[in-house]
Amino acid sequence: LLRKIPAEITLGGRKREDIEQPLFSGYKFPPIDLLQLPSAKHTSSSEVMEAGKKLQQTLKDFGVEVEIEEVKEGPAITRYEVKLAPGIRVSRLMNLSSDLALSLAVPNVRIEVPVSGKSLVGIEVPKKKVNFVYLRELLEEAEFRERKEKLLFPLGKDIAGETVWVNLETLPHLLLGGSTGSGKSVCINSILISLLYRVTPEEVKFLLIDPKTVELVDYAEIPHLIFPPVKDFKTATKALDWVVQEMMQRYDKFNREGVRNISGFNKNKEKEERMSYLVVVIDELADLMMLAGVRLEKTLCRIAQLGRATGIHLVVATQRPSVDVITGLIKANFPSRISFAVASQVDSRTILDTSGAEKLVGNGDMLFSPVEASKPFRVQGSYISPTEVKKVVAFIREQEKPVYKDIIGEIEEGKEEEEEIEDELYKEAKRLVVATGRASTSYLQRR
Repeated sequence: LLRKIPAEITLGGRKREDIEQPLFSGYKFPPIDLLQLPSAKHTSSSEVMEAGKKLQQTLKDFGVEVEIEEVKEGPAITRYEVKLAPGIRVSRLMNLSSDLALSLAVPNVRIEVPVSGKSLVGIEVPKKKVNFVYLRELLEEAEFRERKEKLLFPLGKDIAGETVWVNLETLPHLLLGGSTGSGKSVCINSILISLLYRVTPEEVKFLLIDPKTVELVDYAEIPHLIFPPVKDFKTATKALDWVVQEMMQRYDKFNREGVRNISGFNKNKEKEERMSYLVVVIDELADLMMLAGVRLEKTLCRIAQLGRATGIHLVVATQRPSVDVITGLIKANFPSRISFAVASQVDSRTILDTSGAEKLVGNGDMLFSPVEASKPFRVQGSYISPTEVKKVVAFIREQEKPVYKDIIGEIEEGKEEEEEIEDELYKEAKRLVVATGRASTSYLQRR
């Protein structure tokens, strides 16, 4: 099967010549050798024990007796799960986080009350030396090969060192926030590269919006793209309008087929007839909200409300977690959220509706709040370097060229059709007013 790209079609200001391209060519997944091998892990049980003793002694000096019931050692954090002595209020312990940080010579200490599923308090202490979680070691796990979900990716490792697997289909959208350099862009790269190791260009398409023109431009010309990486505000708004239009067209197809979602639609289809998933990534929401706040908010919320069934998923990031960027309406439609390190409790609450992210230590340290969780939990995000991204993208780019959609042209056609419908309604309304001499809104609505 060959797909013909029309001659001289303008896509994002660029022209493409006629190309005959295989619809289902032998796409080869990138070899794992393109990714960096994990370095040797730094472990020190004596360091963990010594910190535990110092923690107990510091609390005792302030009149808070505790027993360490369990120790969980993650890549960047050690959590001491402690039991308070009878009569000790939790609030007394909570007020000692700064004193504990000073005593242990660490940037900060986060206290979790209670530890999920236990009547214990978790005291999270940053390690002196962080064990980075390299993306390669997670992609080499058997679970990545054996699970069938198309949009599965490893987010990182939790406080106990267990891999956190995320299925974008069930989230179904993801909002990321955090200060500059906290790990947002690395997280987005990890998600995209994980998916490139998992799905073919026919199974999943990407729409990448990068107003900063820094991170996502590296993915230009890969066959998974439905449109070149979007760099300017005007094209971004039109691209998101196209996503809404595409979403509604997919619902029309579902109605004709008598199915409810993309899985039902693809179930009995031949490969070339199947509908692709669409992952829309926005690397800096604040820049777009500054120029088109209300309009953009409505568009994003509409996609978030209706996109899941049609296989359309949003991954949106911002380094400015303020209420004029992450509005109440956006939060309500993005129940799955990640906060990296932020400057204040206010920023943490803006993203997660709870404090705690101000105690994170950076470098991929995050609080993850998936839709099904009662409260956020701590994860050390997987790491991939810019060099690794370039290697993987170069390998994929060499295989085949992208088949772009004329998004701008399609959205303009849709607007023209809407205007024609509106013109006909106006003509009919004018005829009724002239014929009857009545011009009230209620009268026209009844007719």
